[in-house]
Amino acid sequence: MAGPLPVGDPAPPDGRLPGRNRPDPRTDFGVYLHVPFCRVRCGYCDFNTYTATELRGARQDQYADTLLQEVALARGVLADAGPLREAQTVFFGGGTPTLLPAGDLARMLDGVREAFGVAEDAEVTVEANPDTVTEAVVDDLARAGVTRLSIGMQSSEPHVLRALDRTHTPENVGSAVRAAQAAGLDVSLDLIYGAPGERLEDWRASLETAISHEPDHLSAYALIIEDGTKLARQIARGEVPAPDDDLQADMYELADDLLASAGYEWYEVSNWATRASQRSRHNLSYWRGFDWWGFGPGAHSHVAGLRWWNVKHPAAYAQRLSLGESPAAGRETPDGEQRALERVLLETRIREGMAVADLPSAAARMAVAGLVAEGLVDGASAVKGRVVLTRRGRLLADAVVRALTI
Repeated sequence: MAGPLPVGDPAPPDGRLPGRNRPDPRTDFGVYLHVPFCRVRCGYCDFNTYTATELRGARQDQYADTLLQEVALARGVLADAGPLREAQTVFFGGGTPTLLPAGDLARMLDGVREAFGVAEDAEVTVEANPDTVTEAVVDDLARAGVTRLSIGMQSSEPHVLRALDRTHTPENVGSAVRAAQAAGLDVSLDLIYGAPGERLEDWRASLETAISHEPDHLSAYALIIEDGTKLARQIARGEVPAPDDDLQADMYELADDLLASAGYEWYEVSNWATRASQRSRHNLSYWRGFDWWGFGPGAHSHVAGLRWWNVKHPAAYAQRLSLGESPAAGRETPDGEQRALERVLLETRIREGMAVADLPSAAARMAVAGLVAEGLVDGASAVKGRVVLTRRGRLLADAVVRALTI
């Protein structure tokens, strides 16, 4: 299970937005649907997920109906705050959304469609473990209006999958991709690098295998050791080595080289796509500061500058909704300085970068020249008034952000 929730202001039982937080009808609106169920907890994962033995009173077979109660509540809250907006993106994340029957996912999507509308050209993504993907499942998802499947491949190497506590076989990735492509869905593959015992040649094999499946989109994330996870405890006891920063940097550079050679273009530090239309519009909405409502236990939302987060456990979530109350545990409206700093953190990660004029201070704008000299920011883009990371800058993105938030 994930770490503690943020500390914020109390959220009202009716979930209503403060009068000062009125949505701008011109701002895109997205929907995130959290499905918090997993068959097995991966040793590195700190997401808000639960195996069957951890549900303690919550029922997986009732989850879709419970979540739809929050959808109904959200419609009332947003209708009270201004004109309703169609969802431009819908993202089923987890956990493993495909542990639920495809019919449950379809009902949840229909509920969003009835409450807000879903744009005709909306991107609708479902995350999936390869073991849960069959031709029947993806056919049902496609008929329901899903347009994109994001498959958790992580690695092609069995010993790396074992180190990550992943239960799928490498062969299942290929069959899942083929099934999704046959159903007409766009496909994204998620990879993780830097697992204990993973060598550079293992990572090369994973990249080459992923590319051979011809997905439309690839994500590659460096393994991060989160407090409270099984892997963090193993490292603390000396049972497995901690990730090697230099090796992870080599792995990132190898990924960028191989993916570029295969026709993939980076558009965010950890994401590549075959063309602009295949970029994850939902994730871009986070990086660009758009509005979204996150449904489900532990889900976070952002509307008109207000942020809130739901209670974590599925049983507590269901209980709140059964009483007709918002499941929100707390909320906050970041001040101008916080928002300016976060804007730098998010916008500098994407290929378009951030306008120099939008940096939070004169000192930050002056710092751009030094970052160009250090090879962290692209000089030609800086001359045109934008902060765009070089590849070295992507590897040292945190240092760039620190320099630009002085």
